[in-house]
Amino acid sequence: MRTWERTVSRGLHALGLESIRNKLLAFAVLATLIPSLSTVWVSYVHSQRSLTEKITGEQHSLSAQAARELDLWLKERLYELRVFASSYEVSENLERMPRTSKAGAPVRQGPAYGRLRDYLNSVRDRFADYLELMVIDPDARIVANTSNAGAAQAGAVALPPDWLRVLKTDNAFVGEPYRDSIARQPAMIVAVPIYPSNGRLIGALTAKLNLRAVQQISRRFAAGGLGGMLVVTADGTLLAGSGSGDAAPMTAKLPPESVRLLFDRAGSAVRYRGLEGEEAVGTLERVPRLSWAVVAAIPADMAYRQAARLRNLTVLIVAALLLGVGLLAYLLGVLIVRPLDRLTTGAAKVAAGDLAVDLPVVSGGEVGSLTEVFNHMVTRLRDGRRELERLSVTDDLTGLYNRRYLLDALANEIRRSRRLEHRCALLMADIDHFKEYNDALGHLAGDEMLIKVARALRDSTREVDCVVRYGGEEFVVLLPETDADQAVETAERIRARVAAEDLAGGSITLSVGIAEFPTHGDSPESMIAAADGALYRAKREGRDRVVRAGGPAKRASTP
Repeated sequence: MRTWERTVSRGLHALGLESIRNKLLAFAVLATLIPSLSTVWVSYVHSQRSLTEKITGEQHSLSAQAARELDLWLKERLYELRVFASSYEVSENLERMPRTSKAGAPVRQGPAYGRLRDYLNSVRDRFADYLELMVIDPDARIVANTSNAGAAQAGAVALPPDWLRVLKTDNAFVGEPYRDSIARQPAMIVAVPIYPSNGRLIGALTAKLNLRAVQQISRRFAAGGLGGMLVVTADGTLLAGSGSGDAAPMTAKLPPESVRLLFDRAGSAVRYRGLEGEEAVGTLERVPRLSWAVVAAIPADMAYRQAARLRNLTVLIVAALLLGVGLLAYLLGVLIVRPLDRLTTGAAKVAAGDLAVDLPVVSGGEVGSLTEVFNHMVTRLRDGRRELERLSVTDDLTGLYNRRYLLDALANEIRRSRRLEHRCALLMADIDHFKEYNDALGHLAGDEMLIKVARALRDSTREVDCVVRYGGEEFVVLLPETDADQAVETAERIRARVAAEDLAGGSITLSVGIAEFPTHGDSPESMIAAADGALYRAKREGRDRVVRAGGPAKRASTP
């Protein structure tokens, strides 16, 4: 042990910190610094949130005022249209216009049509918010309009199927904004009903509104804030905006996640990504009667400038504290972990399958006790492994090797015989009429028969031979350095030994098949298949006999 480690260890002993528990307690005391730093961080986050709310409070006020202004602008346009629609020039001239026989379409000529069109042009010339004024019938067909093309434009206005129902219910219809291909700017269709003196709906005064006023309103309110002002539709499409960069109205959209966040938390300050991916903090206010919304925004770096300074200062303080705590934790960690390194290394070896680990017990306290328990555990694991290895290759009932062991042993023996150019043989034996015996006398009697057959097999074979219970009432004997003739002699000896067993249900007979390497197979699979085929020949030819693979059946006399 190094001098400094010994010195620190003595000091900890004097302080009563020799055990791992006390060392961990001392470390926990130091770890209380971490919650303190967490508290500092929470305070910083709270300060940041308060700063954000303070900065965006004004933005919320501006967005609400802008939304009200847009709503007022729309109400004024609808009020004007209702006034124009109630004029004698509109309702009376529309009623006087003759209809064609085809679908009752109005005739776009004559004095009444001329007066109506002149009236619409005079109104549009006085009001800059109207790109075009139209009178349409209940089927949305244009009766008269103020088209700049000179000649009257026939056709119908593209309106949704339920426009007439909305018109009757709300006394007005407000369409969705779109980018007008002729004016090359955002526009919107609005309509009010036309009722003559008889109170029957005969059409609608429809206006294509110029949304330039929306841009002017957004810029006017943005001038009073720190950031910009955006007017967007429900899907985030830009209608107008100050500070929107090069984004053109009706061509740029907010990211879907930003739209969802702003609308879900309408009226609250949120952080989102703008039209060009920039981070901003803003508030959204819905515009009444419209699916629009006003977003008052400020760049995130500007909003968090003061919070960023506080963050940087906090980071410096935290770094200094972490450095001090880290040095102390390192010293304590070395003293705690170093004695456990040997246990860790030993555990890694055990996990890798090396159970020859025996750690020296060189210290007292918890580590010494843990080392002793570890060594005891490894000893039990070694004993358990040996037992498992034995059980994995042994049949529980007979104590013979099992099929798994046979496959490995046969493969090894074939490799050895091939290398030395020697022979080996395989016997496969099956108890005749075992099922009838088992069914007649019960499973216990059947188990007794299997045990006696296994004992007879062991007694009739050499130490180097491998006797296996292959499955059920089948047994296999691997005979190294044995040819087919010698295997037949061994098989007859086994058959006679088994027949001499005394059982309650009578004598036992065996059918045996023999295969020789390499004559009948040069692999474990082919050897087993050859012996199995010979066994089934013995069964078919009357049982109680020995059959060599590829040779005639032979039945010896039973003593």
